[in-house]
Amino acid sequence: MTNEGASKTIVVGYDGSEESHRAVQWAAKHAILRKCSLHVVHCSLWVLLSHNRGPVPGVADSGLERAAQKVLEEGMMLAKETAPELEVRTTLLHGMPRDHLAHVSTGAEMLVLGSRGLGGFMGLLVGSVSLEMAATAECPVAVIRADDHPEGPVLLAVDDSGSPAALDDACLFAAATGAELRIVHVLHEPEGYRRLREPVESYPDAEAMLDAVLSRARHKAPGITVGGELLFDTSFSRAAVEASQGARITVVGTKGHGLIKGTIGSTAHAVLHHAHSPVLVSRRKATSEVT
Repeated sequence: MTNEGASKTIVVGYDGSEESHRAVQWAAKHAILRKCSLHVVHCSLWVLLSHNRGPVPGVADSGLERAAQKVLEEGMMLAKETAPELEVRTTLLHGMPRDHLAHVSTGAEMLVLGSRGLGGFMGLLVGSVSLEMAATAECPVAVIRADDHPEGPVLLAVDDSGSPAALDDACLFAAATGAELRIVHVLHEPEGYRRLREPVESYPDAEAMLDAVLSRARHKAPGITVGGELLFDTSFSRAAVEASQGARITVVGTKGHGLIKGTIGSTAHAVLHHAHSPVLVSRRKATSEVT
């Protein structure tokens, strides 16, 4: 977390890919809405491939190091074109993004990445770097997808705990954008359950938890329209993915219960891969108030 009174910053990774273009534009727009500065970071991989990164003799503006600087400059220009009044700074780092991004984003309001790129050729639907940062960064991580719905609601999927950290982040988004906040909680329904038994009319524990979350949301983001719904499915992640259709962003928490160190739990992993909207994985400790 940033120190009280310190300038708030959103960090975005940029590598020149189409996905990172979208990430920079999205981050710039949200930096203005959140009254943050923007920090554009490019991690050059040339250091892994060659020790000779200087200019070619007799060729102006050449060399691998200069090529990396040009990528970073492009990212900065893209941010300024998107939001001319935005304060933007840049950093060029050398090496694998996973070795730098978690550190450089410590204390930031948010780390923003494209759904691929930044090493995404090693990943599947979501780049390997985005997945690793969602598991290891010390701030919320937004993964930006092509299916963006800027006029849609903020969707928050909560678990049995009420996902207090994710609630904080969802309320921040809703308050900054003026968007409706839709909160869903998924009740597990075994396969064939409704075919074998009469439907249950009420779920007092789940309803009480959801009502408490809605009450906290209205307190944290006054003036924002807040609604809630219990969903029923054999899979929490599948229900959350279906609910994400048309959302401006889908916010989920993570307990970091991946089977391998540096991975996220199965629910956040599935939502990152398959959501129909940008996804925010909340990694911020819950606060008592949204400021």
